[in-house]
Amino acid sequence: MSTAIRGDDGLARCPWGMSTPDYVAYHDEEWGRPVTDDQGLYERLCLEAFQSGLSWLTILRKREGFRAAFDDFDMAKVAGYGPDDVERLLADAGIVRNRAKIEAAVANARAALDLAGGLAATAWRYADPDAPAPKSTADVPATTEGSKALAKELKKNGFRFVGPTTAYALMQACGLVDDHLADCHRRGAYR
Repeated sequence: MSTAIRGDDGLARCPWGMSTPDYVAYHDEEWGRPVTDDQGLYERLCLEAFQSGLSWLTILRKREGFRAAFDDFDMAKVAGYGPDDVERLLADAGIVRNRAKIEAAVANARAALDLAGGLAATAWRYADPDAPAPKSTADVPATTEGSKALAKELKKNGFRFVGPTTAYALMQACGLVDDHLADCHRRGAYR
């Protein structure tokens, strides 16, 4: 059972947020902060899908490469990508080069643009601001009923590479749930 860990700066953080300076910055400045715009959610959705099967640290360290390769995750631009763009991305060492994930990012841009009400409004319907504060990492779920429903709705609307676990990681990262541990200094910071 892992509870928050106090850092050299005296602040208690979720254990995963203490392993590298990259994680400390991401934990303290971004993870769990509400993202309410379509482009911001689309970027995080893409990054969560690319992370599948890999370390999140890999994605964090390649994030600027992803932004450059995917036109800053401008959905209209990515939706217009064709086979030549997919090949260009497969040759780009600055990103994770996985054909299925690249093609999913393109398909998801198209699906997001066609989504009635937009991606942010759709995702935020599944927010759970009143979920109990996890006391330890053992209390943090990999999926929830909300993430299962969100994944189902996104898939129904043409999204790819968005299962319940990826949907829940998106919800955590974008503040739809607050999974900072009860004794973490960031718990409740965005309420």
